Amino acid sequence: MTAIITIAIDAMGGDYGPSVTLPAALQVLALHPQLHLILVGNEDELRGMLASYRYDTARLSIHHATQKVEMDELPSHALRNKKDSSMRLAINLVKEGSAQACVSAGNTGALMATARFVLKTLPGIDRPAIISTFPTYDPNKNARVLDLGANVDSSAENLLQFAVMGSVLASAVDNIKNPSVYLLNIGEEEIKGNEQVKKTAQWLSDAKIINYAGYIEGDALFQGEADVIVCDGFVGNVALKTTEGVAIFIAKLMKNAFMRNWLTKLVGLLVKPILKPVAKRVDPARYNGASLIGLQGTVIKSHGGASIYGFANAIKEAMIEAEKNVPERIKHQVEALLKSSSPSSDE
Repeated sequence: MTAIITIAIDAMGGDYGPSVTLPAALQVLALHPQLHLILVGNEDELRGMLASYRYDTARLSIHHATQKVEMDELPSHALRNKKDSSMRLAINLVKEGSAQACVSAGNTGALMATARFVLKTLPGIDRPAIISTFPTYDPNKNARVLDLGANVDSSAENLLQFAVMGSVLASAVDNIKNPSVYLLNIGEEEIKGNEQVKKTAQWLSDAKIINYAGYIEGDALFQGEADVIVCDGFVGNVALKTTEGVAIFIAKLMKNAFMRNWLTKLVGLLVKPILKPVAKRVDPARYNGASLIGLQGTVIKSHGGASIYGFANAIKEAMIEAEKNVPERIKHQVEALLKSSSPSSDE
């Protein structure tokens, strides 16, 4: 019999709140009979919206919250003054063991600060990181990239820990037996990169529990060679935002080109069946759901402006990570690293 998985949803978070989070939650609930959901938010508002839906009432409950974290709110303010927010209470449910994972489209900084304060980091992990999926040329393979913005300054030891966490996640969630781990660098040659990257490369080479494959450059992010790509949060966030910007730029160029005159519009109609699957492959909503990895609990961050489809994918990511018990797997792998080859602070 399939084990029950309970996920707490920050129903009030994101740009659109319950108008997206609620239908997305019900959509996933209908597809997965082993799933239980706890909607955290204003009970009157949520019950009023639920009245127009049909769903399994035995597998969905509401946890009332009197506050919500605004998208532009300072993380420190949210942490101090929003203790009854839908975000905070959803994370509390994970801490208490009432839920195995939490999903929120809310303020990223506030989510990271609150999750770290409530759940704490795993033993042996100094800092949590944000990890998400990048599509590749290979339709059957994606790449996990971290850190995507949680830490703008990371030491070599932090990067080593990121590599361990990313490797465990790729192995558990993507079912890759021995994930290839690369370091994002300005070149593939051994002499390239700053001291932080070079030191990390040496430690990764010595860490036998990780399948370290060397350096990778930014132009190879989507080639499908790497299973896991490691970098600090500053570099990772720039890479992520640049990628998103280029995708939007190309989409607008193509739209303008096809809308130029009646002939180009006709051509656009003819090639639409070819372009549609390509657009689907690179649709950010398909890969929505970044994990705040390294915490003593599973927390998934959805894009603030995610659609129903995108938020549903974030819930599915939470389901898989909860089912695979990713935090516990990371804990064991980090323990093995510390016993075998963890570097000392004075190296």
